[in-house]
Amino acid sequence: MKFIESERDRAVSFSKRKKTLFQDAKKFATRTGAEVGVMLFSPGGKPCSYGSTSIEEIIEKFLKVKLEDHQREYAEGKSNYFEALEDLHKELQTCNEKEKK
Repeated sequence: MKFIESERDRAVSFSKRKKTLFQDAKKFATRTGAEVGVMLFSPGGKPCSYGSTSIEEIIEKFLKVKLEDHQREYAEGKSNYFEALEDLHKELQTCNEKEKK
């Protein structure tokens, strides 16, 4: 696999692959009963997401479980690195607010 040099071709490839990725995520959620969330950013920086339920609900649930893990690991003297995901969650909320305006 190699980088697509042409911006136009790259945008077309992104669009097609995004559609396929989201279809596969939907199939996975349907067949397994799992909650599935996919987030990505286009080459232009536009956020795109798919969630078998609300992507925000999936992120909230993930962060809740991770926070519980973090608290347990902290009590056990271990460290956990999910702060970057929390920052991404805040960024997603900001992007959603901007889109609503």
